[in-house]
Amino acid sequence: MKNLRTIAMIPARYGSSRFPGKMLAPLGGKPVIVRTCEAAASMGIFDAVYVVTDDARIRKAVEDAGIQCIMSCKEHETGSDRIAEAVENVDCDIVVNIQGDEPFTRRDTIEKVLAPFYGKDGDRIDLCTLKERMTDWSDIDNPNNVKVITDIDDFAVYFSRNPIPYPRDRQSGAEYFRHIGIYAFRKEALMMFSRWPMRQNEASEKIECLRFIEYGRKIKVVETSGMKVSIDTPEDLEKAEEILKSRG
Repeated sequence: MKNLRTIAMIPARYGSSRFPGKMLAPLGGKPVIVRTCEAAASMGIFDAVYVVTDDARIRKAVEDAGIQCIMSCKEHETGSDRIAEAVENVDCDIVVNIQGDEPFTRRDTIEKVLAPFYGKDGDRIDLCTLKERMTDWSDIDNPNNVKVITDIDDFAVYFSRNPIPYPRDRQSGAEYFRHIGIYAFRKEALMMFSRWPMRQNEASEKIECLRFIEYGRKIKVVETSGMKVSIDTPEDLEKAEEILKSRG
């Protein structure tokens, strides 16, 4: 089977409602975004690693660290639209979107989203992403946790901020899964995504994967566990410092 040229695209915005400037916050003496890029590069999986940003301060920080950076427009409906703009003239087959505030993303996690492209369903897959099991009802009922249901072949049926399936009978034994925001796109599918107008379900739920669903495309969803919480607050940064120190 053909080896697919695979790149990492790491979006990085300066603005953040809970932690402005977090991408440039120091983590073990280096900006968070640089830590994330170095982690991605050290996996030995990617043919290239890029940061995508609309901020000159972030661009300077990553280029000073020897990391490739692509400047994008400020106005995009979703992160995937921003990635599509950046990747348009980049030679690749698969684009992996890694969140810039997740410096502890593991190699085995990335391998999970890439493996299906080489499997029996590989030619049918436009996008692969991850899910993690939830058992606590407070997590299931939290609209900040996007839920996903899949079919018998692990292709996404729907994503929602509401509990799905809805537990009409709380004793039904239904399983619930949280969507994890790491994506591996086939490049041509990502470019199509950026050209499609946003439809009603995506606009209502504010979940970009629904654009693929609404236009009849295939999303493979792989189960994982033990995902690291991203750096969303100064308290998260303190925890990240502790993790970094524990690793020596």
